[in-house]
Amino acid sequence: MSGDERAQRDALIAAARSAAAAAYAPYSNFHVGAALLFADGSVVTGANVENASYGLSLCAETVAVGKVLSDGRRGGLIAVAVTGGFPGQAGQGMTVTPCGRCRQTLNEVAQLGATDPLVWCDGASPVEIRLSHLLPHAFGPANLA
Repeated sequence: MSGDERAQRDALIAAARSAAAAAYAPYSNFHVGAALLFADGSVVTGANVENASYGLSLCAETVAVGKVLSDGRRGGLIAVAVTGGFPGQAGQGMTVTPCGRCRQTLNEVAQLGATDPLVWCDGASPVEIRLSHLLPHAFGPANLA
């Protein structure tokens, strides 16, 4: 990894950690943040939003993707950073990866731009993996064409 790539990764993880600090997680007390990097250099973040009716809770990645799509952005996703932990401790404990639903949600944006983003999973044992490896044989917009 070049110095520029390392700096890009570190900045994206820092953005995800910052987003995690804004999480609304009164039930689990587990704050998750996500940061999405686009080819034009823009970054969109999201934090988990819990609800007293647990099934209505939103993951950080889903919140970020909702922002992206509702702003009219289509494609260009090149990297994602995800982190989590107890308040003020994002990235210090277990390594957080996108859940299955979030993998599918991220895949939607990736397929719109024909990209396979790198996913940086922050934690004590960081993981760097392509979305296609997290969600092999993904179903997406191309399957409905």
